[in-house]
Amino acid sequence: MNLFSDIRNLVLASLEILQSNGTLPKELNFSNVTVEPPRDASHGDMSTNAAMVLAKPAGMNPRLIADALSLLLVNDERVISADVAGPGFLNLCLKQDYWTSIIPFVLNMGTNYGRATIGTGIKVNVEYVSANPTGPLHVGHTRGAVFGDALASLLDFAGFDVTREYYINDGGAQVDVLARSVYLRYLEANGQAVEFVDGTYPGDYLVELGVDLKNKYGDSLVDKPETEWIAELRLFATEKMMDLIRSDLALLGIRMDVFFSEKSLYGTGLIEAALADLDGKGLVYQGVLEPPKGKKPDDWEPREQTLFKSTEHGDDVDRPIAKSDGSWTYFAPDIAYHFDKVQRGFDQLIDIFGADHGGYVKRMKAAVSALSNQQVSLDIKLTQLVKLYKNGEPFKMSKRAGTFVTLRDVVEQVGPDVTRFVMLTRKNDAPLDFDFAKVQEQSKDNPVFYVQYAHARISSVLSKAKDANMKIDVKTFKSLKHPSEITVIKKLAEWPRLLELAAKHNEPHRVAFYLYELAGDFHALWNIGKEAPETRFLQEDNPELSAEKLSMVSAVQLTIAAGLTILGVAPIDEMR
Repeated sequence: MNLFSDIRNLVLASLEILQSNGTLPKELNFSNVTVEPPRDASHGDMSTNAAMVLAKPAGMNPRLIADALSLLLVNDERVISADVAGPGFLNLCLKQDYWTSIIPFVLNMGTNYGRATIGTGIKVNVEYVSANPTGPLHVGHTRGAVFGDALASLLDFAGFDVTREYYINDGGAQVDVLARSVYLRYLEANGQAVEFVDGTYPGDYLVELGVDLKNKYGDSLVDKPETEWIAELRLFATEKMMDLIRSDLALLGIRMDVFFSEKSLYGTGLIEAALADLDGKGLVYQGVLEPPKGKKPDDWEPREQTLFKSTEHGDDVDRPIAKSDGSWTYFAPDIAYHFDKVQRGFDQLIDIFGADHGGYVKRMKAAVSALSNQQVSLDIKLTQLVKLYKNGEPFKMSKRAGTFVTLRDVVEQVGPDVTRFVMLTRKNDAPLDFDFAKVQEQSKDNPVFYVQYAHARISSVLSKAKDANMKIDVKTFKSLKHPSEITVIKKLAEWPRLLELAAKHNEPHRVAFYLYELAGDFHALWNIGKEAPETRFLQEDNPELSAEKLSMVSAVQLTIAAGLTILGVAPIDEMR
């Protein structure tokens, strides 16, 4: 049940009537017609832009369209008034029983209220985290992990067939560096003094691996040439690091469906097959790129290379896929990996990258466009940096990783719920300040507390109602008239629309924002009860009125629980 969608359907039906009677031309596209809450609540309950977006293609004054549309809309039993504002916006006021009809629907649906079908039949792959398997996840990975996991849950809630995927970067030189670093810890475990030169990983997290190697090999690898142990230690260290990364992700309740190894692309013909596909489409050629302005990228050479015509699919320049010596550029295996995703039958691909991958967006989108014959979409979401503070001052935690603050450090400080919710209190491409003091406050300034407290307060009310044998099974809600009660109910009605918009734009932060606003409306109503006894949820001398109010707050609690579950945050019944 989506009240905003219902009224949009009413608007569309009315526009079709205007077409049939000759007021509007026949050939018009209504896809950009919206019905949404007005920016100013004093303007009405819902607002439509129909006249504004149709005026130009119809060749008409928008106010003339709005006037004609308003005359039809007010004939509907749900509509009290339809007023034209400004150059042609149309503001609607709706009957109260239309708004309150949402309450029994929410109670019937439970935490499934808001589930959508916009993704039905659509397979989507969400790739996130994908950190190099060279150490524990750090705080920057944490934001991408939370964002990606919440997005996957959001899309699932909207009806998509979602696969959560982690790309293991185990095919590059960084894994050789890991193996050498582990070997140093192995020598250390055998009593030797070691020095971590630039380019190796000095983190204490490798100490245990050195001990494990000693237990497995004794001192048999000491003084052996690198060629005799590098391959074995690459595999050993990568597996251990992936175990550590899986453990880190589990702290946040994250479970992947697929772990895809970059190494599996090499020597298997997968890279060759992907590039052959592009070549067969006339998109591969031999050429020399112009030298780039500013810093030269690693894959540029002042000589002939094998190039992908990415400019034919929206990129700024063509991209190298093989160097002049015949070796692959770093882009080639990424093309092959996404070709594999296309071959697996996904309709939509979503990649979650760190902010430092901004220059990679256009080339990757071009590759997917070419590989899929423009049939598969790729959305790349960049997550900006996280800055750590305590009481407003930069906060430096113990760095068990040697050079950075880990995901585990953060979760052990504040818990998974706080970590996840706070990571979603800013849009993914905006920098985020994480203040360890503020996120543990029990105040409105701590968004996760504010939302969980609303859920817990309602649990307390419902518990008292149960003890008093009060029921919440009601059919009509004629007594819910206070402006603050209506505000809460209207906010409840926005949830299905908000959910669809968030899923359409791949923006799970909208869910966090909505929950904070819904909690705020509920807390405001709670506080009004101190001054206005008639708004209190338990009216001991009026069981019918109590039932209406209890039904309303139960609906609020169910909606909060649904939203928190999407974000991977536990709804709490009692605050401690």
